[in-house]
Amino acid sequence: MASTKEWFESVAEAQRRAKKRLPASVYGALIAGAESGATVDDNTAAFRELGFFPRIATGLNQPRELATTVMGQELSMPVLVSPTGVQAVHPEGEVAVGRATAAAGTAMGLSSFASKSIEEVVRANPKTFFQVYWMGGRERIAQILGRAKAAGAPGIILTLDWTFAHRRDWGSPAIPEHLDLRAMAKLSPEVLRRPRWLAEFVKSGSLPDLTAPNMTHGEGPAPTFFGAYGEWMMTEKPSWDDIAWVREQWDGPFLIKGVTHPEDARRAVDAGASAISVSNHGGNNLDGTPATIRALPAVVEAVGDEIEVLLDGGVRRGSDVVKALALGAKAVMLGRATLWGLAANGETGVNNVLEIMRAGIDETLVGLGIVSIHDLTPEAVVVPDGFVRRPKVAV
Repeated sequence: MASTKEWFESVAEAQRRAKKRLPASVYGALIAGAESGATVDDNTAAFRELGFFPRIATGLNQPRELATTVMGQELSMPVLVSPTGVQAVHPEGEVAVGRATAAAGTAMGLSSFASKSIEEVVRANPKTFFQVYWMGGRERIAQILGRAKAAGAPGIILTLDWTFAHRRDWGSPAIPEHLDLRAMAKLSPEVLRRPRWLAEFVKSGSLPDLTAPNMTHGEGPAPTFFGAYGEWMMTEKPSWDDIAWVREQWDGPFLIKGVTHPEDARRAVDAGASAISVSNHGGNNLDGTPATIRALPAVVEAVGDEIEVLLDGGVRRGSDVVKALALGAKAVMLGRATLWGLAANGETGVNNVLEIMRAGIDETLVGLGIVSIHDLTPEAVVVPDGFVRRPKVAV
């Protein structure tokens, strides 16, 4: 079907609509990356280097099998929504994402720095994994995990692929700590150029909220985003002993996000993780990190079928999902794509993005003459020489 006011046909169209709808600073925060942006660019460019040899006259007329299971959750397709912080692109934020993913029959991750509480989002989608940073030490982590458990989160995502540095945000605008009168006056010119964004918040009875409701200390008020961010920034970096301790505190599914090195993948297995995500934080970690799809094959080789391997970073279409699955991922997680959908059209926009992915996976399987995502192998993808990145091993 052609694009309409209420429907877009591609993630690129969702991005264009998001850019048109959002104030420049808000949109800039969505596309920013570290330093020169080399990893941000490579995440998407690498998928374009991979190809297919389609098959003809396959007689493939039966429905394709897209369903899978990730961390014990049955999903209608191998696509989840990745945890992303402060979704102030739309008043309903993560709750809208929760409803959209539930309607699509899939799961989502909820960021520690989300704008909506874990209790609200789990009610919208019981298949909500809570994402945790190593912040504040073991006692603080135990408190956060206890809240996630009480809220009914079926699993956790421990994000380790973001190392704080002041140089981190390539192209990222300055974000105020509070949306007070001074901050709003400074931002007002760009907001006035995008009045629909502000009108949506006013209609909802609130203004964009830069607090972190999931980072409260006991019964205290929610800290600001930067208050929680500062707590994380000042916490000593964890060791693998700390990761094993987290595993002991959480008896359910446990994903470690941020793996690009095969040795770290092995350490995650040893620490008792249920799954790992090959991730470079969407290009927001150490710039020059290879695209995740380039790092995926070596990670899969390192762990075999001992652990579920997911991928996030640069996925923009269903054919990208098929490429990742063929190279060994069990599923992918979407970040920017669903944020653009949310900005473009709220809950309907997120569902729109997910249905684009579903249709793209299905169409790619038809073109390859493959009936099930579980039948995908590396032979389904044309991989150019030198595409895969592997760390050098000391002799």
